[in-house]
Amino acid sequence: MAAKSLFTVSIPPLKDHVGGEIVCTEPAPEVYLLTFSSAPDNRLTPAFCAAMIKALDLIELRKPATTGVVITTSAIQKFYSNGLDLDLAIRTPGFTEDALYPLFHRFLTFPMPTVALVNGHAFAGGFMLAMHHDYRVFAGDRGYMCINELEFGAPLLPPMSGIFRTKLRADVYRTTVLEARRWDAQAALAAGIIDRADGLEGALALVRDGKLTTKGKTGVYGLLKEEMYREQVALLTATGKDVVKFSDAMDREKKRKAGLKKRGAESKL
Repeated sequence: MAAKSLFTVSIPPLKDHVGGEIVCTEPAPEVYLLTFSSAPDNRLTPAFCAAMIKALDLIELRKPATTGVVITTSAIQKFYSNGLDLDLAIRTPGFTEDALYPLFHRFLTFPMPTVALVNGHAFAGGFMLAMHHDYRVFAGDRGYMCINELEFGAPLLPPMSGIFRTKLRADVYRTTVLEARRWDAQAALAAGIIDRADGLEGALALVRDGKLTTKGKTGVYGLLKEEMYREQVALLTATGKDVVKFSDAMDREKKRKAGLKKRGAESKL
């Protein structure tokens, strides 16, 4: 039987990005599957972030009791999400604190269980988005999860790195960030990054076996997560001078190199 369709949220076009949509269906009772599509590779633009937050709001507002589970996945087979458009992110004032981090925070503290069904590549910000879900399931052997900032020369800002430090073993965190390892399904499963690797059926089995649709019924599921991840929540919700921007990180590195050059000149190294 076809999954019941509940609603669609449009993703408006922005700059070079054509936009798309997020479709919510109900493949099982109280299981809300958000399938997003923003060609070519589901970049986390401000428009995408706002649309996803709206979709989560619509799910939570469907009824007073927060019973149910949210699963997210992509309609684009090759990509779950290829992360940020870095140039757009840097050029957009307040992008991280007004768009990206609110999306991460919404998932991290959502008042019902969330599952990222990773059906293709999840790189950089796409990997971060999956990590802010409660559970992660690979769709078979398709795709890799990778933090590849090392390869294209971008810093990881505190909330971006923090989610991996919070949820991964220290050795896995090191390998993920400092080696830019491309984790396939089986390696990610062995490392504890994902919970299963058997697609939508596996995600539904995870929900069924864990009775996850009932976990939010007492109204404290989101509160428990806020306390579990309080350090990451603090990073995501920082304001004013506590917000670290890409330019701040790069300026620090420029000052460090300038200091090194000066010491070298003074010491005739």
